Amino acid sequence: MEKTLVIVTHPKLGSSKINKRWIEELRKYPESIVVHDLHAEYPSLEIDLRREQQLLESFDTVILQFPFYWFNCPPFLKKWIDEVLAHGWAYGKNSGYKLAGKKFALAITAGIKEEDNKASGRYEYTLEELTRPFEITFKYVKADYQTLHAFYGEEHNPTEEYIEENTKDYINFIENLKKKNKEAILG
Repeated sequence: MEKTLVIVTHPKLGSSKINKRWIEELRKYPESIVVHDLHAEYPSLEIDLRREQQLLESFDTVILQFPFYWFNCPPFLKKWIDEVLAHGWAYGKNSGYKLAGKKFALAITAGIKEEDNKASGRYEYTLEELTRPFEITFKYVKADYQTLHAFYGEEHNPTEEYIEENTKDYINFIENLKKKNKEAILG
């Protein structure tokens, strides 16, 4: 069975309500989902590049899970992308394009409400528009960028019902990515 790698980057995971709940649920599926917590793995923030590259090479579907900070990812995830997706490995002349064809997606927790992330909303842009640099990055390395899963309104005291519904939706999102991957392989 194909497994999905979920790379979690959250500098304050202990105080996170949603990311912690998502991880708790993801870990119920060890046969199909591997959770890789970057801060737990690298508390000194020094990344073992070859280890991370080998990990990416061994999965066909990868999800980057993180809280949306100042309309972007946490700094450690940016560092991880900058260092791990290295020239000569992920892209470049005479590169192996090691991520080519692999599915990449995002799972984001946003403090703001969904209606604030619309053309007519407070911030005027959708989360899909604000995460376009991720899409371009993964297309640049010839990966198959998918869509994203989001939790909106974390800072507005979400109900337990909404948290549980969204968590279930996240698992369904992952299952749908795997189905797409299987369909692509089978042609």
